[in-house]
Amino acid sequence: MRRFRVNVNGNEYDITLEEIDANAAKTAPAPKKADAAPVSAPAGGEQVKSPMPGTILKVNVTNGASVKKGDVLMVLEAMKMENEIMCPCDGKVASVNVAQGASVESGTVLCSIA
Repeated sequence: MRRFRVNVNGNEYDITLEEIDANAAKTAPAPKKADAAPVSAPAGGEQVKSPMPGTILKVNVTNGASVKKGDVLMVLEAMKMENEIMCPCDGKVASVNVAQGASVESGTVLCSIA
């Protein structure tokens, strides 16, 4: 262990750092990220993807429901704002891939329209 004094914006801090062997750092296994199962739209279907990371507040559709272009499929909360996810085309909901309360990343497939 080595002690250092650091000055940040005029404030001094005493810190202690542990020196590790460079080879030990290289051999430590990196945390592995779980792979998400890919979701595909049915033949001729359209995937509705999340435009940004957030939390699903409300799901307005179920599998097999008929939808029209512009219908609100779900509500996504991102950055303290509620964003309506609209249906891009007329059709039937082939699959709903998220539930209320789910956290989603940008590009996550929310549902598929056939």
